[in-house]
Amino acid sequence: VQLQASGGGSVQAGGSLRLSCAASGSSSGPDGIGWFRQAPGNERERVSCFNTRNGRTYYADSVKGRFTISRDNVKNTVSLQMLNLRPEDTAVYYCASEGPCTTASMGPHYSYTYWGQGTLVTVSS
Repeated sequence: VQLQASGGGSVQAGGSLRLSCAASGSSSGPDGIGWFRQAPGNERERVSCFNTRNGRTYYADSVKGRFTISRDNVKNTVSLQMLNLRPEDTAVYYCASEGPCTTASMGPHYSYTYWGQGTLVTVSS
């Protein structure tokens, strides 16, 4: 499985960005695909995931109500629409696949098998 992330950039607080993750190759592992982020000096943290088997989604509390994850089955992409961005959203965002994803929880970064390259999101105040 190969993942290609795109869509990062720089915006002012309150702005929006849309990240996309294009997946190729066949998957045989857990059904979660989603996004993590890592700010300088911080650990990689969960953001959101999509369960490709049942369509359920998970959001970290810090992004609930502002971020929306969706999947395009035809294009085999997963997108993260980010609205009302805040300076604390600044980080490198990574898409990852084949990890645990339920409405209640998203597996930690080490539970995800495949990773795309990071894409930088910078939000200025």
